[in-house]
Amino acid sequence: MDNCIFCKIVAKQIPANVVYEDDALLAFKDINPAAPVHLLVIPKEHIDTLSDTTEAHTALLGKMLALAPKLAAEHGVGVGVDAEGKRTGGYKTLVNSGPNGGQEVYHLHLHMYGGPRPWRGLGT
Repeated sequence: MDNCIFCKIVAKQIPANVVYEDDALLAFKDINPAAPVHLLVIPKEHIDTLSDTTEAHTALLGKMLALAPKLAAEHGVGVGVDAEGKRTGGYKTLVNSGPNGGQEVYHLHLHMYGGPRPWRGLGT
């Protein structure tokens, strides 16, 4: 897509603070973070919304979601267990779809939010 900002990031026409890249996905820091850790995971293939995916995208969607805990751990917000066996840390994933779903950039993307919780109500 010629006017898609995320396609331009994939094509290296616009700089981004990339934290992960492989043949299918790109992950980078959000330029207007809503949490202490706010990453975006995008497919390199242009897909407008989650609603535009098909069964053929199942592996890609799984790969996007499976990347979130890895990135969370690498950025210090992964889920752990303390000495008493209680869960610690944590993060939130969110995919906005369509105008009523709050989507602003029409290139499928997964938000990964983490860190102290002043952003707690985000996406609920």
